[in-house]
Amino acid sequence: MSSAEIRQEANAWRKVVPWRILIAAAVVVALAAAVVSIKDMLLVVFLGIFGALVFEIPLRWFIRKTGLGRGLSATILVLGTAVAVTVLALVLLVPMVGALRDFLKALPDLVAQLRDSGELAWLGDSGAAENVQQGSANLANTIPDAIDALLGLAGSAFSVGLTIFTLIFLTLFLLIDMDRLRGALRSVLMPDDAERWLDVWERVTETVSRWAIGAATIAVIAGTVQGGTAALLGSSYALALGIIAGLLDLIPNLGATIAGFILVPTILAEEGLTDAVIMLVVILVYQQLENNILSPTIYGKAVNISAFFVILGVTLFGALLGVLGALVAVPVTASLQIVVQEVTKARRATVAAARARLEPPPGDAPGPASAS
Repeated sequence: MSSAEIRQEANAWRKVVPWRILIAAAVVVALAAAVVSIKDMLLVVFLGIFGALVFEIPLRWFIRKTGLGRGLSATILVLGTAVAVTVLALVLLVPMVGALRDFLKALPDLVAQLRDSGELAWLGDSGAAENVQQGSANLANTIPDAIDALLGLAGSAFSVGLTIFTLIFLTLFLLIDMDRLRGALRSVLMPDDAERWLDVWERVTETVSRWAIGAATIAVIAGTVQGGTAALLGSSYALALGIIAGLLDLIPNLGATIAGFILVPTILAEEGLTDAVIMLVVILVYQQLENNILSPTIYGKAVNISAFFVILGVTLFGALLGVLGALVAVPVTASLQIVVQEVTKARRATVAAARARLEPPPGDAPGPASAS
């Protein structure tokens, strides 16, 4: 190919793909690579912002009660919470982790007892039962490694501690500067827009904070009720079952049901059919109390989203961030709903006005034709 043909082909290619598009594509690829390379730190930043929103409402209450400044109040609240959680972890972590480990290591025996029980003897030769028992055995064999990784015994304790330290102070400094950030937002927006978006900020803050406090409270209640019931029924794994029930209750809509599929078979294997039925009744009654009394009272309208969007949020954020994503799916989805509602507010008002013009008033509706 001659040089003239090469230049002609290059010119034709430049006409088809302008250089601006190539540069834009290169920038997008570079940004994507940068995001992937710092994804762990971005997650820490996200958690720091989330934590600041969680502490904002309690911080305002603390300032009103004590009369202290925002900086000192935020320091007392955040560092005090960190110290309290650390003390509780030192006191409770070993028995809690030990209880979970013992329960998970006993899973193969529990499944075998279920297969051999008179009520479920018909499952003894099924492939499903064998698969469940084999899966529980595999899980039990991996528990020591999983616990070691959780406690940082494999050499990651320093990195975990550094991440927690960074998260605490990122939350603290953002909480201290929250009023300045609001002022900065107000300074770059027109007065009407500033009030509008500061109101959105306030609603998002209330949603996240109220959800976090409510979720922790309800999880403790769920774990106490169901773990206490297991203890009264004589289960050897009552503490582990209570922890499982409380943790799973943090996952909206699905967690309580999943907990039931764990607690009831465990009680059935340990104590028999009668106690398993009692456990099932307690779980069902508690779910109704939680859904109809506890959640509406504690959450209020802060997380007023449909069950479909809750499940959708849990699925999507769970795929992106794992268990952590499933836990924060509700407040993040509710916050996105608030933003979308505000962005579409003018459009919805225009549509409502247009429909009002087209639809006749109720008094003008034509009645039945009279006979002549």
